[in-house]
Amino acid sequence: MEFLGRVGLDVREASLDGVKTFMPGIHVADGRLLFDRERLLYPGDLLHEAGHLAIVTPGRRAGANGRFVLSGGNEIAAIAWSYAAAVALQLDLAILFHDDGYRGGASALRDNFSAGRYIGVPVLVWLGMTSPPGQSGDPRNEYPAMRSWLNETSRDIDSAER
Repeated sequence: MEFLGRVGLDVREASLDGVKTFMPGIHVADGRLLFDRERLLYPGDLLHEAGHLAIVTPGRRAGANGRFVLSGGNEIAAIAWSYAAAVALQLDLAILFHDDGYRGGASALRDNFSAGRYIGVPVLVWLGMTSPPGQSGDPRNEYPAMRSWLNETSRDIDSAER
């Protein structure tokens, strides 16, 4: 929670009793990421959902409510963002890519990211949030390090793919 607040996301603990959620214990309301500690099954899901908020335009982030209607580019960018966050937090990848998530692909995600085979990074680069690994000459700005944790541009992943 502290990390997400530091990077500029509004995250709050709240009772989600009676709220229909896409992921257990997590809801987005008015650009805020709400989580219910009693209902949250997988803490790594909070990072993944934070990734969705982080990569959208500031306007979409501020007005986000409920479930995101996502493109493939948005999903893989959120996965890449959440991996970078897990690295920054020194979080075990089994917490982020847990076996009950990612439609049975969690093990493949753990294996690929651990081996430096990153999906979604070109989208984060396009948004100006990081540089490709090994290409900037400054590893402090190269993925999985982030120059910016939030998309502050007007570049909209979903609009670009239509």
